[in-house]
Amino acid sequence: MRGKILLVLGLGIGYVLGTRDGRARYNQMKSAALKVWNDPRVQEQVNAATEFVKENAPEVASAVTENVRKIAQRVEAARSGKAPAKSATPARKPAAKPASKKTTPSAPTNTAKK
Repeated sequence: MRGKILLVLGLGIGYVLGTRDGRARYNQMKSAALKVWNDPRVQEQVNAATEFVKENAPEVASAVTENVRKIAQRVEAARSGKAPAKSATPARKPAAKPASKKTTPSAPTNTAKK
């Protein structure tokens, strides 16, 4: 029982002292972050990024919407067991296969430059 009381007392003292020091450190970090945020160079970059997003958001949204529709169609086709509907974009061509299945081991080459 004595150990539990000492533990609770220690936690209480640590909490009180830690919050005082912790709050001071928090205020110090907050003021440093605000100083950086309010710097004119940072605000210039923030404005440039905001304008970029405003200009390109419709294009990104339409591309994402189109891709989500394609994926949803594929998932639905896979669930129903049907072949996926042909899309407006051409399908990828399979990679070229080697002429024969027999392969001969090649000697290791050292391509590192000295």
